[in-house]
Amino acid sequence: MLTDLDLEHRDATKLMETLERGSRCLVLITVSFQIICVLLLINNILLHITIRAERDLMKSYKSTVEELKDNYTDLMNEKLQSNFSFLIQKNTELKARVDNLTAEKTQLQTDFEKVGSVSFFLSTELKSWSESRQYCKDRGADLVIIKSEEKQRLITSLIKDRVWIGLSDTEQEGIMKWVDNSTLNKGFWYKEEPNDRGGTEDCIEMLPLHAAQDNWNDFPCSSRRKGVCEK
Repeated sequence: MLTDLDLEHRDATKLMETLERGSRCLVLITVSFQIICVLLLINNILLHITIRAERDLMKSYKSTVEELKDNYTDLMNEKLQSNFSFLIQKNTELKARVDNLTAEKTQLQTDFEKVGSVSFFLSTELKSWSESRQYCKDRGADLVIIKSEEKQRLITSLIKDRVWIGLSDTEQEGIMKWVDNSTLNKGFWYKEEPNDRGGTEDCIEMLPLHAAQDNWNDFPCSSRRKGVCEK
């Protein structure tokens, strides 16, 4: 039989065990709560850092966008200004070209002569024989071909300077050909011409202040003369 003392001791032991278990549970709960608090604190810190980083990133993005917009606007303004300046320059150049062509047209009309359906005019610039021919071609003409005394007298009456005509022996020395590739039959040569002095005189010029029947002279093709164009 258990005595009252034994019962009291047993009850005290159970109570102590119960208290110990409760104490351990309390400690466990306290530690768990502290861990949860630490985790929540860490989470809040990380969340704060993330939010701040996102806010800073957004500010940086907005700043970059504004800077890009400003740069784009500046570039567009510079491009527009450059295009405007280019167009102004081109307009000035075109106006000068038109003025030059107008002056040239006026000069051509001044030096213009027409016989039947054929027109003659003098080039306005000093050029080599080939350049003078190109000048005529650019205007739908060519250096003049003279196959009659009447035409020879007419051209002679038009000139005041030494001028190129459409005759040369550049292809074969001594074989004079017109620009239409026809061979010369009758010439109106100055005395002792053509003489091909120095072996370089292959293009034919007409001399002013000479009689129409003898005013042709062979001369180096690179020399600069006006040309008589025929259209």
